[in-house]
Amino acid sequence: MVKLADVEVIFYIEAMGNEKKALEMAVKETVDSLKRENLFKVKRIEAAKVIENEEEELLKYSSMIEAELSGSFENIVKAVLKYAPAVVEVLKPGVLEIEASELMKIMGEVAFFMAKLMDKYGGLAAYPKLDDVPMPQIGYEEEEIQAFIMEERNIRYRFVIETFGKELEEVKSSMAKAFFIEGCRINKILVQEQGEGESEGSRYFLVAAELLSDFETMFQLNAKYSPVAISIVEPEIIDINANELQGALTDLAGFVHSLIHRPLLKKLREKDTLKFKLE
Repeated sequence: MVKLADVEVIFYIEAMGNEKKALEMAVKETVDSLKRENLFKVKRIEAAKVIENEEEELLKYSSMIEAELSGSFENIVKAVLKYAPAVVEVLKPGVLEIEASELMKIMGEVAFFMAKLMDKYGGLAAYPKLDDVPMPQIGYEEEEIQAFIMEERNIRYRFVIETFGKELEEVKSSMAKAFFIEGCRINKILVQEQGEGESEGSRYFLVAAELLSDFETMFQLNAKYSPVAISIVEPEIIDINANELQGALTDLAGFVHSLIHRPLLKKLREKDTLKFKLE
């Protein structure tokens, strides 16, 4: 069994609001919440003074919390989901070695958390029109797959997602192109119709795929699609360097941040539209 090294990070948590006192209180509550945490160590916290941006009509006040944390990879991921920092800087380790079974467990927790957010705020996976995207290759020889794993540090994994569409072949084509755009190689893809969808003319499908990609792409895809099942086929031990870890954690935080702030962003867009019409 691989003994996981602790992960040390700096969270840069951005706070914004339209009332100075309310924002100061929110910053204090976040700092106090971090200090009370027992899942990870808080080595340092600094909260900047709330400043005013006179050019902004809404969210005219802002602050930044800088928190240095140390803990297991699983608990640092939980911290990312809870605090949604604007940026995650990984200080150590240089390389994290983790067993596939442990990584699957963590990704399952992420998928469950993201599913609840997306049920409330809507989905994350959105793509431009895929008609002009060529159909990617599906299926590789075993020798090719091993080369991808050994030489390009790809991970071979399978997951099952739920989706809606009109026709089975259309769904299969669209999902294959979407996986390709995300940066995946597709070894297998199977689509099964499960019944009627939520809207008229829509059908409910399960999509099962065996994919190959780097760690960061796999981690992003898991958060975006919140699969109902995921399994890592190989390798048994996955090494993740600091840059990959930093990118994956920052991306995950960004996904959470974009979902929970959707109602506010909608209000801002509506205000800008109204202002434009009045002018």
